[in-house]
Amino acid sequence: MEAAPTPEVVSGSKLKVEEVSAVDTERPQASPQQGAGSLLPLIEEHPKIWLPWALRQTYIRKVGDTVNLLIPFQGKPKPRATWTHNGCALDTNRVNVRNGEQDSILFIREVQHVDSGRYQLHVQLGRLEATATIDILVIERPGPPQNVKLVDVWGTNATLEWTAPQDTGNTTLLGYTVQKADTKSGLWFTVLEHCHRTSCIVSNLIVGNSYAFQVFAENQCGLSKTASITADFAHIQKAAAVYKAKGFAQRDFSEAPKFTQPLADCTTITGYDTQLFCCVRAYPRPKIIWLKNKMDIQGNPKYRALSHLGICSLEIRKPGPFDGGIYTCKAINALGEAAVECRVEVKGKGRRVLVFFFFGGTGV
Repeated sequence: MEAAPTPEVVSGSKLKVEEVSAVDTERPQASPQQGAGSLLPLIEEHPKIWLPWALRQTYIRKVGDTVNLLIPFQGKPKPRATWTHNGCALDTNRVNVRNGEQDSILFIREVQHVDSGRYQLHVQLGRLEATATIDILVIERPGPPQNVKLVDVWGTNATLEWTAPQDTGNTTLLGYTVQKADTKSGLWFTVLEHCHRTSCIVSNLIVGNSYAFQVFAENQCGLSKTASITADFAHIQKAAAVYKAKGFAQRDFSEAPKFTQPLADCTTITGYDTQLFCCVRAYPRPKIIWLKNKMDIQGNPKYRALSHLGICSLEIRKPGPFDGGIYTCKAINALGEAAVECRVEVKGKGRRVLVFFFFGGTGV
């Protein structure tokens, strides 16, 4: 007799099939409810598992994520679907399974490291069985690097070394991130990212500051929760410099008085205060003398003379008709003297003039 044809295996699943002779196919088929030792049920459709393409490679999840896998299968009558984890039965306290007519769902609310491993779905129909394998890898952020130390400091540079973390987060490390903080501000700044070696050189440090350094490890989940900090500080010393003072030639600022702004002629009205201004330059500071018509008016209460930063002023308080004339400002120091003068004219206020006319005559 010829043997029955063997069913094909779906890509991504394993199918175990036993050959059935033609004599067995002619025997009456027993119902699925019959006990052990009964004949095989009538198989209308061989068991097959349709494994999604995304699950044909390692399925990576982060700690705390949810796993919800729906795996379709086929078989008539309805096959029996079971799951195993690393060859053992599932922990029903952590993993939930729901089997439908044509699919099976594997659900884990929050995955942990213990959930990593190989999961297998077995679909059995009589003596026929199809198996699909799914590898799940649960990862998390790595631990901090170990033994971070400051090796050397020279100029404005510092050399750091460390060792890899003990816990890599169940996956490969992508590199390290190095940060610095000066003792004045205490703020951390990133100076190097994705460093693949366990040593580095930090440059461009500021002279006169002291720095601490910390290193993070990094994997697919991100940086480690904590960092390892150097126990020692990097003190960037100022280079010893010898200053040689150059010879300085003292400049002589001595100067005889010289007026840079002369007095200006002015006309004023009787009773209105009037001020005269001029500017003088001299060193040492000159003595200022005011004259009116060649007569010294120093100490006269009618006049007030001021001198500040080379600006000389004379105030004539409520001038009268006799205060007009030639005013002179004279500056004198040890190197010489200089003088400027101006004319001041005082006019009287406008007056109302009344004219009376008297008419006289003889009687007629």
